[in-house]
Amino acid sequence: MIAALPGFAQQLVPANGIKINAVTGGSGPPILLLHGWPETWWEWHHVMPLLAEHFSVVAIDLRGAGFSDCPQGGYDKATMARDAHEVMLALGHQRYAVCGHDIGGMIALAQAALHREAVTHLAVLDVPLPGWSQWEATTEKIWHFAFHANRDLPERLLYGREYDYISTFMAERFYDHGSFDPADIDIYARAMALPGRTRGGMEWYRTFKADHAAALGYKKQPLEIPVLGLGGDQRFGAQMVAMLEEFATKVTGGAIARCSHYVADERPEAVVAALIAFLNAG
Repeated sequence: MIAALPGFAQQLVPANGIKINAVTGGSGPPILLLHGWPETWWEWHHVMPLLAEHFSVVAIDLRGAGFSDCPQGGYDKATMARDAHEVMLALGHQRYAVCGHDIGGMIALAQAALHREAVTHLAVLDVPLPGWSQWEATTEKIWHFAFHANRDLPERLLYGREYDYISTFMAERFYDHGSFDPADIDIYARAMALPGRTRGGMEWYRTFKADHAAALGYKKQPLEIPVLGLGGDQRFGAQMVAMLEEFATKVTGGAIARCSHYVADERPEAVVAALIAFLNAG
């Protein structure tokens, strides 16, 4: 499962009592990229070289994924946000932008709310957020949220079948299948097959009740930094701005055409263009 990107370096960074795999490159104002499930930092491999022309780019494997540690606990989004924040401090970035997709978007919101002295810009890509007024009504229709939250069962059923599950799961959430390299599935499947990583990814879902309660608290002090909400027009794109307006006062964004959930894979140029415009606007 060797995934390397020319011009970028990987290192294990001590953060919040564990080690986090961080991939860094480029120069300029720093931006942190947080992936979703079932991916790793490799989710951003189309985006990172383009962003690195303008920014210092940091992409990490979240706690429980890839080459980062997968401890027994700490999978609530506030703790994972602290992981990410401490990585940025360790790399010398006192203030930075953060962009998260899927569960990475949940973590990015928590990071912006809990580390207000550090986060200058927040971008959230295609995900229903804990704390959103439509959270329960929306998530009860998303079958894998309940499946992944089951204790031990997903790990037992997915053992040795990581490629089959991930390939089917992601195929359901693509609009333009011609835009996706099937070799990436193998990278994610091999990452999930590493010891403890299937459990690590499932733990992200098992904390949703606590994450929702915590995020309701974030609304009591709305974010005043610039916030970008983007999503595929076939998924959550039409809802992202209104969703984030429940948490922040300065929200822009919208839907990416001919795109479903995996926006950085399907439409990397559109994602990069939106991020550059957003970050350069102030």
